[in-house]
Amino acid sequence: MKKKMTVNPVRPQVTAVCGVTFTQTDGWFGHVRRDLRMDILYPETPRNPDAVALRYPGVLWICGGAWLDMDRSAHLAYLASLARCGFTVASAEYRTSNLAPWPAALEDIRAALRWLRRESARYNLDPSRIGVMGESAGGHLASMAALTADPASPDAEPVRAACVWYPPSDFSAFLRADSRTASVSPELLLLGDMPGGTEEAARQASPVFAVSSGAPPFLILHGNADTVVPFGQGLALHDALEQAGADVTLVEIGDAGHADLRFFQDSVWEEIAAFFSRALGGPVPCGKPGGTGKRTVSG
Repeated sequence: MKKKMTVNPVRPQVTAVCGVTFTQTDGWFGHVRRDLRMDILYPETPRNPDAVALRYPGVLWICGGAWLDMDRSAHLAYLASLARCGFTVASAEYRTSNLAPWPAALEDIRAALRWLRRESARYNLDPSRIGVMGESAGGHLASMAALTADPASPDAEPVRAACVWYPPSDFSAFLRADSRTASVSPELLLLGDMPGGTEEAARQASPVFAVSSGAPPFLILHGNADTVVPFGQGLALHDALEQAGADVTLVEIGDAGHADLRFFQDSVWEEIAAFFSRALGGPVPCGKPGGTGKRTVSG
C-alpha cells in the first residue's frame, strides 16, 4: 500500500536541550561548588534564510516537593504541550531546604530567569515576555518571583505572568494550624533560623504579604479537596491580588486533592496555554480562552 500526504505546517518544530548549567552554588558545607541545571524546550526558527527570525514568549516551570525534594524533568512530557503551542519552556533546579534555608531557593529561581534573559537569542526567546509556573512549593516560589524584584538585577524585565498550582501563600496560617507539628513542618524547615523570629520570617516569605498593585496577571489552580495545602491558601492569594487591583483568575478544581491527576488533563492545560497566550501576548492559544475572576472545574 502507498499513501501520499499533503501537510500544512502550522506549528514549529520543538527541540529539547537537557541538563544546561545556569549557575553554580556552594555545596557540601561550602567546601565545593555544585551546578544548578535546567531543561529547555524551545520552538525552532525556520531554517529558510529569508524567513523572519521568530522570538517566542517563555515560561519557567518550578517543580514542587515541600522545598525538600524536586526533579526538574518530572513533567517535561506535559511542558512539551506548551512548547508545541509556541512557547520556550524551561524547568529549573533550585536548592532544597536541607541544602540552604530561605531565600536560597528564590535566589536560584531568580538566577534561572537572569540566565534565560541573557541566553534568550539561543533559544528563540523574547526576554521581555517571560512568565513563571509552579506547583505547591514551586507555586510558592513562582509567586514570590512574580511579586518581588530581583535585588541582583533591579533593572531586569519583570516576570510578566504567573500560573501557580495549589500555592502555599500565607506561612503564618500554617504555623498557627493546630494539626501541624511545627518542629518538622516543611515551612519551618525552609525558613530555618531566620533573624527577627519565626512569625516575621513567615511573613517575609509569604506571597499574600508581597502583593501590590503592580503584580502581573495570575492564574491560580487549586483543588477544593486539597488536604496538604488547603484551598483557602489559593483563595487568600486570589483575594489579596484582587483587592490590590491585579488581573487574577482562580480556578477551583472540583474534588481534586494535592498534585491530583485532574491537573494533568487536557482541559487544564488548555486553560494554562490560553492564559499565557493572553498574558504574554503569545501565539494563538491551543485551547479555549478563559475569563477572569473565579471559575470552578468539576472533576
